[in-house]
Amino acid sequence: MTEIQQDSERVDTSRSSKADHDGGLLKASGITGSMTMVSRVLGLIRDIVIARVFGASDATDTFFLANKIPNFLRRLFAEGAFNQAFVPVLSEYRTNKSHYDVRNLISAVTASLGGFLLLVTVLVIIAAPLLAVPIAYGFTDDPEKFDLFVEMLRVTFPYLLLISMTALCGSILNSYGKFAVPAITPALLNISLISCSFLLVPYMREPELALAWGVLIAGFAQLFFQLPFLRRMNLLSSPKRSKSHEGVARIKKLMLPALFGVSVTQINLMIDVFIASLLATGSISWLYYSDRLMELPLGTFGIAIAIVVLPSLSRKHAEASTKNFAETLDWAFRLVCLIAIPASIALALIAEPLLVTLFQNENFPVSDVVGSAGSLRAYAFGLIAFMAIKVFSPGFYARQNTSTPVRIGIIAMAANMAMNIIFYLSGLAHVGLALATSLAAFLNAGLLLRGLRAEKVFYFQAGWLAFLVRIALATLAMVFFLISFSGAWEDWLLWSTFQQVQHLALLVLGGVSIYGLMLFIFGLRWRDIYR
Repeated sequence: MTEIQQDSERVDTSRSSKADHDGGLLKASGITGSMTMVSRVLGLIRDIVIARVFGASDATDTFFLANKIPNFLRRLFAEGAFNQAFVPVLSEYRTNKSHYDVRNLISAVTASLGGFLLLVTVLVIIAAPLLAVPIAYGFTDDPEKFDLFVEMLRVTFPYLLLISMTALCGSILNSYGKFAVPAITPALLNISLISCSFLLVPYMREPELALAWGVLIAGFAQLFFQLPFLRRMNLLSSPKRSKSHEGVARIKKLMLPALFGVSVTQINLMIDVFIASLLATGSISWLYYSDRLMELPLGTFGIAIAIVVLPSLSRKHAEASTKNFAETLDWAFRLVCLIAIPASIALALIAEPLLVTLFQNENFPVSDVVGSAGSLRAYAFGLIAFMAIKVFSPGFYARQNTSTPVRIGIIAMAANMAMNIIFYLSGLAHVGLALATSLAAFLNAGLLLRGLRAEKVFYFQAGWLAFLVRIALATLAMVFFLISFSGAWEDWLLWSTFQQVQHLALLVLGGVSIYGLMLFIFGLRWRDIYR
């Protein structure tokens, strides 16, 4: 953050400095979102390549499940619980202590987290055949598929250690206002997977093994990409274990309960995948592709807002600026509504055209389009809740309150598990799993919001009714446009790829333009978002 932005956080009564501060947050969110958008577009290209090269087969189901394990744990030890515990403590050190103390904290944290994850990685590689039984129970009836899963798990799991160290570097850079580098780093994973899909396949016993090796290669690339930027800031320290370090002790104390609290969504997704392994072939892939499309707006905007908001909220808490704390949360939630409401409806309306254009070919037939479209609509229903969780959770962790999100997480996960069983027995198959995840996210977000309001650190600022009315009217105009110009999705199957891309571009660009134009016509101005 610039000095002007820091000063604005200290003066609650100054309207101009308040605008400077929120404008700085918006600018930082824009930078993060732009870099993340590049990564997400590459991620979309990656998914198109995987779908068209490998399809939705037993082997792709196996890769997606094997890759889920390190990515699930990564959300606990990297972007999830660790980040939520580390950033507030780092922000406090940065505010109240010397640069030397900050370096010592980073060195001690690196040794503690890295040493623990190295031990976990070695144990998992050794015990993979045993651990694979409960994880991929649905594969045990097919020895070849099960053995392939074990092999892929051993190749992909070291990614957990590498990406966790990358996330540690990214948290430091974000805390110092260097948002672009961590936001663009995930693009290296997409580049690696795309490259390996073409370059390594001829040398693999099973073509899909190229994807597993692509994940491991990306882990090294992402970590080494960020290290030079820390060196320039004189924050690159060699790991040095310190059992008595006060900051590390506090991070561990905050992290242990947060391990569960911030990972509820990921645990829900893992439960979905476990049950999906018991369903028809392709179910895991259908959930994967629909989840990836839903992640495009969530990852580009929701996570970008959350990344920028957490360090800001942490500094406000350290400076005892309660008024700005509440105003920042309100600003972030308004951005969530502005983006999530139209995005969720658009995803539901053009689900099949999206899937046909991006993925459909002889390896991804119409049956896969129909299967993925059902779960995409179910995930899209919960998009605003998924994004709201990303905003509300930092409201607790910035104040080093981990107990409340944990209690809420337990309630949400229990509800998700119950709905999973109910929907599974009801015959809703993979669509029911996605729907249960969305409903649990609404419960989670609602309880988080209620908790913030009860603790009097969040309250709705003036102008919400007019704001929501404008969004509703603009969304209705967008819906009319999409319905009028999308046509029957079966017709898209008869078009050439160029025609599909051309028509999809018209829908996306036209929908976004009409939504933005209607917001302007109904009175929303840039200063309303900037402020």
